[in-house]
Amino acid sequence: MVKHQPLQVYEKQLFVSFVTGIYGCRWKRYQRSQEDSSRWECTWFIILCSSFLLVLFWAYFWLVAQNDFNEFNWSVYNRSGAWSDETIPILAPTTVGFSYITFLMILALFHISLGQQLNLYWVHKIGVLATLFTTISGVVSVDDIWGDEWDILLVSLQSTAPFLHIGALATVTAISWLVAGYVVRRDRSNFQVTVLVIYIIILLAVYLAPLTFSCPCIMDRHTLRPRPDIIGRRGAPMLAPENTIVSFNRALQNGASSLEADVTISVDGVPFLMRDRTLRRTTDVGKVFPARQFEDASLFNWTEIHSLNAGQWFLKSDPYWTVETLTARDRLRIGNQTVCSLVDMLRLAARANSSALLDIRRPPPEHPRHRSWFMDTLWAVQKAGISPKRVTWTPDTDRGRVRGLPQSANEKLSLEDIRQRGITSLTLHYSKASHTDIQEYLAHNVSVTVSAVNAPWLYSVLWCSGVSSVSSDAPQVLRKVPYPIWLMSRSAYRFIWLTSDLVSIALVIGIFCFQKWKMQNYNPEQIVLSAVANRTNRDLNVMKEKLIFSELNNGLSSTEDISLFPENGYAIYSHGGLGD
Repeated sequence: MVKHQPLQVYEKQLFVSFVTGIYGCRWKRYQRSQEDSSRWECTWFIILCSSFLLVLFWAYFWLVAQNDFNEFNWSVYNRSGAWSDETIPILAPTTVGFSYITFLMILALFHISLGQQLNLYWVHKIGVLATLFTTISGVVSVDDIWGDEWDILLVSLQSTAPFLHIGALATVTAISWLVAGYVVRRDRSNFQVTVLVIYIIILLAVYLAPLTFSCPCIMDRHTLRPRPDIIGRRGAPMLAPENTIVSFNRALQNGASSLEADVTISVDGVPFLMRDRTLRRTTDVGKVFPARQFEDASLFNWTEIHSLNAGQWFLKSDPYWTVETLTARDRLRIGNQTVCSLVDMLRLAARANSSALLDIRRPPPEHPRHRSWFMDTLWAVQKAGISPKRVTWTPDTDRGRVRGLPQSANEKLSLEDIRQRGITSLTLHYSKASHTDIQEYLAHNVSVTVSAVNAPWLYSVLWCSGVSSVSSDAPQVLRKVPYPIWLMSRSAYRFIWLTSDLVSIALVIGIFCFQKWKMQNYNPEQIVLSAVANRTNRDLNVMKEKLIFSELNNGLSSTEDISLFPENGYAIYSHGGLGD
């Protein structure tokens, strides 16, 4: 009897099984294939890549838009009439979708590197499409409700561009392994050349991207201006109800050097603090005056306004998830707050030796104080006993009748208009205050106050830009930023940029040369079936396995048998016959 053994060494490939199993539900070895992926599966890979890029953009947008979450909730409230934290229903699926698509993308890249077919499981295809359509719907909705917020993306690049460049550089360098493995094949095609050209273009674009950067924090340290003053915008609305005495006190306690408030004039000429046009959101007007809850806030008299509670809504809605951090004493005090008058807020500012920035809303034409609203405001300033020079008036109107109070324009003006109006300060939204504009205003002795600044990264960028003060809903956050988050000299950044590019170029060239050398030295005829073959050689094991299954499919004689020994991983093929 002649026996041939062993013929195949079978090794479990746990990593490959995991990758192909999760991605395409192909857990068995015979289900895997190293043949080229079909066009249909390549199309799904393109859809997966597109979904990943879109979800990455969407996640980045909400990461930087955290500075304006309160503005987003307020915009939704003005449309729906109901106040709630609308960011939660967006952030939760965004986090889940981003994690899911990123995981599939990593598995797909592993498939390519391992030479496996890109057979995406049908359940994942549904998940990818659901994530894609959900993200597209979110982008369209935000563009409709909050279209101005897209500007924050360009502003955020002033802080994140250098770090995004390093991440993009590392990514395209790593992808060169896959690109090189595809384009150095012997059977060269036009599509391979196209892939190579596209990759080179992307690579060059990433290398030269820093030429387009405009980062204020890339500067010499000795030119850094003093730390911008923090203005408590409606006090500290994350710690107490906005536009209340408690809120302004909290702002001063957290380092605010000035207070900003929204001023409305009542029908009997009393200036009070209210952001909304109605009293529904921040008072219990629906309970006290249910028939008048949709009326303009300025159409109430001061006695009616002062009878409303302006703190219970904060404890019930918990708009910033901070109520749990409050003590019982703080909750009691907040729960008893009433609508704050302008006189009370200015008196607090005078006692604290701080200044005030007033954003006054002119009453509607049918209002009895439509023409005398500025006199009512001046009367409140005089009654509070605060120096008029410490009260800034915005918007810049009725300049001829308002004397002694500095006025600030809340719109972007040319230097010629600023000189004609005699304005010495501007209050601008951060999206309207570019680094170049700020430098130009400062050169002509025009101070700039930027709002609304709640995130440390934005505060750092504006600090490097040289602004004199920022208006913030979160003074308790900005007080913890004693220095810009990052600051780098131009020479240091230029060195990092060029060094990173040179290292990437060297790695890409090395990877392409290695892949080409590997392909030139690859000879399938050198593979020999041997019992003592290297167990880690995947190609050899696959060929042996194919031979075994080929024998099984062709049928064995009665004297042939295959013995498997799972305990040592050997498959022994025996052939019985007559000897001499």
